[in-house]
Amino acid sequence: MKLRSLLSSLLVFFVALTLTISCTNPASNMQTTTSTAPSSSPSKAADSLRLGFSAWPGWFPWQVAQDEGIFKKSNLTVDLKWFDGYLESISTLTAGQIDANSQTLGDTVSSVAGGADQVIVLVNDNSTGNDKIIVSEGINSIADLKGKKVAAEEGTVDHFLLLLGMKKAGLSPKDIQFVPLETGKAATAFVGGQVDAVAVFAPFTTQALKRTGSKELFSSKDFPGAISDHLVFTRKFVDTNPEKVQATVDSWFATLDYIKANPAKANDIMAKRAGVSLDEYKQYADGTKIFTVEENLKAFEVGKDMNSLPFAAKEMSKFLNEVGLAKTSPDTSKLFDDRFVKAYAQKVKKP
Repeated sequence: MKLRSLLSSLLVFFVALTLTISCTNPASNMQTTTSTAPSSSPSKAADSLRLGFSAWPGWFPWQVAQDEGIFKKSNLTVDLKWFDGYLESISTLTAGQIDANSQTLGDTVSSVAGGADQVIVLVNDNSTGNDKIIVSEGINSIADLKGKKVAAEEGTVDHFLLLLGMKKAGLSPKDIQFVPLETGKAATAFVGGQVDAVAVFAPFTTQALKRTGSKELFSSKDFPGAISDHLVFTRKFVDTNPEKVQATVDSWFATLDYIKANPAKANDIMAKRAGVSLDEYKQYADGTKIFTVEENLKAFEVGKDMNSLPFAAKEMSKFLNEVGLAKTSPDTSKLFDDRFVKAYAQKVKKP
């Protein structure tokens, strides 16, 4: 996907400042960790839910669900697939090689624009600082980015966050030397002094900040509500296996309860999955806002501002089309299915 130019209509995003899309990461390898029988068993593989996730604090709870047998308690066999590369997880879902994936609103709208038939059934979280623009010594304002080499994974949310900040400061994409690199490689290039600034998400923020003199220029905290993460299924799977979708949603909320009751053990699991120390992982806590059941229900409601996912999806569709990240504006009227969150809320008697 190639960026062209930001049109004047982008200003609506700064008026709302409640845009909903989410955090991304690099594309490379996929690993499988199955909580029950090995996926080599044909019968078990056929019965399993193939669920993808990658490096983002709001998605690490899936590892807790796996390790602590929470999926099994929901009578769900999960073939949990870890992707070192987030973009590969998206393409794998689009190809139908997994049944569900953890991904952003913006990336899901882009996939739908490209012909994929997908459904968002759950809001995992909003980024509140874990997506960052990190700069080298001597860059003290967004205006200072002019003429500098800036790396990001092209077309991802951190690239989008970069453009939001630049637009707000009166800069256009042409004002920087954009270096398209997958997120992990972008962080490495920044630490190695090959670029002057980088747009990355946690845990790659930790890596980038190891460069001497580096600092955060701005983050998703400066654009409240702009970045959200979701559990996304293929529509075919939702239509044919609604009970498994329900069990997955139930497992998510049960996992959040487990984390609250067992923070030390849960944080240890998530830190190991992130590949960082426990102390480093704890630093991510304030940068990700995990959505409660009530917040999920509210987000799915039809509304007239960007706090409403249906409204946000329409605006994001327009934006992606206008800046060249999508060739068409997809129909997002069937993108959301809140019946599973509603069913869980009813089950636990939460309004």
